[in-house]
Amino acid sequence: MKIIYALLALLISVVVMTSGCTTSEPEVEEMDIVDTAVNAGSFNTLVQAVQAAGLEDTLRGEGPFTVFAPTDEAFAALPEGTLDALLADEEALAAVLTYHVVAGEVMAADVAGLESAETVQGESVTFDTTDGVMVNDANVVQADIMASNGVIHVIDKVILPPSMMEEEAEEEMDIVDTAIEAGSFTTLVQAVQAAGLEETLRSEGPFTVFAPTDDAFAALPEGTLEELLADQEALAGVLTYHVVAGEYMAADVVTMDSAVTVQGSEVTITVTDDGVMVNDANVVITDIETSNGVIHVIDAVLVP
Repeated sequence: MKIIYALLALLISVVVMTSGCTTSEPEVEEMDIVDTAVNAGSFNTLVQAVQAAGLEDTLRGEGPFTVFAPTDEAFAALPEGTLDALLADEEALAAVLTYHVVAGEVMAADVAGLESAETVQGESVTFDTTDGVMVNDANVVQADIMASNGVIHVIDKVILPPSMMEEEAEEEMDIVDTAIEAGSFTTLVQAVQAAGLEETLRSEGPFTVFAPTDDAFAALPEGTLEELLADQEALAGVLTYHVVAGEYMAADVVTMDSAVTVQGSEVTITVTDDGVMVNDANVVITDIETSNGVIHVIDAVLVP
């Protein structure tokens, strides 16, 4: 009987000891910024760019870092060829990417109290919390994604350093490329090329061009354009009658009664309450600046 009581006591003690034990779940190891981006699945282009720029080891480092991370859609919205050009230029790519990174851990609650922050690239990003949160001109669409070495805020646009944007502004297109890019001067560009004037209008200049739209050329009497395209000398005469040597902005044009064209004849300039006319053509858009002059759009073809 004593043996039975002893066994019962031992059993009870084992049950008590077992009930007091808790099984701890293994801790989930937090991923670093790079692995967090990879795991999300919506930053494939960003990860590719980080690797191409040689920044992967940095963003796996101790940090902490705050990353304003553009989505794949944000990279896809860049002008055609921009991403390919960046991927081919490691230095420029690194500058763009490090402009999205701030040293230290800046949470969404911290951003609300900041006007700007210096990036790892060296230039600052600005914050606007008037309606949501904006970083420069990009919206923060998801905030406070934690990583082991910092925090990610998701943005809907790739942001560029101000210095890079200034360089792009300085690399304006010339008159011909500007006309091509506009898409509404197809006939004018065709005529310039047929007249052998493309090289001239790509040169240093500067020039002021009164540029007829495709609709203006279409309004010429039937057969006129075909005749001009078949007569290079006459075509060159008409086209150079639309060009004035020098850069005359709209503010300058309205002070003039006339201007001598490259063709040699003058165009008359009339300013009325309704706007500005060059001969019998209305100026419909002004001051399209190019690297070698300015374009003013007119609604009729001028004839010497």
